[in-house]
Amino acid sequence: MILRRAFLGLAAALLAGCASTVSLQERPPVVFVHGNGETAAVWHTTFWRFESNGWPSGRLHAIDLPYPLARDDDRVPQPGRTSTGEHMEFLKAEVEKVLRSSGASRVILVGNSRGGLAIRNYIQNGGGDKTVSHAVLGGTSNHGVWAVAGRNEGSEFSGTGPFMKALNVSKNEAGDEVAGPVKWATIRSDSNDKYAQPDGLWIGSKGTPTGVTYAGPELKGAVNIIVARIDHRETSFSPAAFYATWYFLTDRAPARLQPLPERRITLGGKVSGLGLSSVDPASGNFPNNLPLPGAQLQVFAVDATTGERLGPAVYEKTIGADGAWGPFAAQPEARYEFVVAAPGYATTHIYRSPFPRSSSIVNLRPERLAQAEREAPSVVVMSRPRGYLDPTRDQMSFNGISPPPGALPGAGVSSSRIRLDGPLPRAVAADFNGERVIGRAWPTAENHFTLLELTY
Repeated sequence: MILRRAFLGLAAALLAGCASTVSLQERPPVVFVHGNGETAAVWHTTFWRFESNGWPSGRLHAIDLPYPLARDDDRVPQPGRTSTGEHMEFLKAEVEKVLRSSGASRVILVGNSRGGLAIRNYIQNGGGDKTVSHAVLGGTSNHGVWAVAGRNEGSEFSGTGPFMKALNVSKNEAGDEVAGPVKWATIRSDSNDKYAQPDGLWIGSKGTPTGVTYAGPELKGAVNIIVARIDHRETSFSPAAFYATWYFLTDRAPARLQPLPERRITLGGKVSGLGLSSVDPASGNFPNNLPLPGAQLQVFAVDATTGERLGPAVYEKTIGADGAWGPFAAQPEARYEFVVAAPGYATTHIYRSPFPRSSSIVNLRPERLAQAEREAPSVVVMSRPRGYLDPTRDQMSFNGISPPPGALPGAGVSSSRIRLDGPLPRAVAADFNGERVIGRAWPTAENHFTLLELTY
């Protein structure tokens, strides 16, 4: 009942702001833009929800920025990172590709976090005003992560820096910050977005004012939607964010919020790697979305209660130059272990919940073990790519520990990392608000690593 009231409240707010809606008969292409350090794979559940409400899967596209991390200083070249200009040009090329293949005249852009900044830059400075009909920005730091004069103003996330100031310049006499004729919406948390906080706790400066308010993601001239208690990632990937996005685009409530299961499921995606981190070269956990040719991928069906393999691999592939894997015909309700092995990486065992629908963006990254972790018998990570772990809000546990180690109030941590001993391999479970993923802890002495990846 509480959730229903929340959605009804969203609908009332949206009714007042929708000036132009999308034709459900036309269903133009939608291009999704991930955030800082992320991959196209974060849009799995959003794709499923769009498809389950009648949007053709062939008209849903997610970009995969090769170097997804922003530069520390946008003006200074930095290996393995992208500038705002490079980000915009990549998005522009992807939009043009989608327009050519679809024959459509315009696209819808949906972005999370840093992805929203690329969308704004493209529409304002890259010709996107002629190719985009609607833009939806979830958790985008539209007025900076901080807005303190003199503090790293070269960063694209500085509210007082040249990039952000240029984006936010008034576009008309009303002082609108959005560029027309595109229809705009923003989705933000009431007070739970780690990057829209008056205090610098979640950006490493506890007790220091950021110059930013909870309303930092809002834009004058847009439909600004507020959802209570959602976190930074949930501004794009939660059921509430989907509801708000769908309602903004169509002027009606979606028929369903959860994916409609398919009888035939086909999976595929990309295997990518990690570059060396300038902060911690020993860990090497510096994400990119470049293909990892030569990597070996195996997929095993596993027991839902123990994570044990039910037989030999049901899919195997040596990854080629394009990084692609699949198609793999998955079974409904089946649970799988994805094993990625590549020189310079730990053999990474990834466990997930069953896939309700097909997906071509099941992207996989093997991990590197930090030197200190190699001394532990086993290392296991519980990860929530589409949200954070908040003990004040969520029911969760990791290997029976509640809250999971490292999970802190305020929804600022998306993963928990534990070291296990005892007989190996053995079962280990991650629980989050009713979703349960069970995998196997593998020995680090044999260069193995386990990831329990939550879907919702």
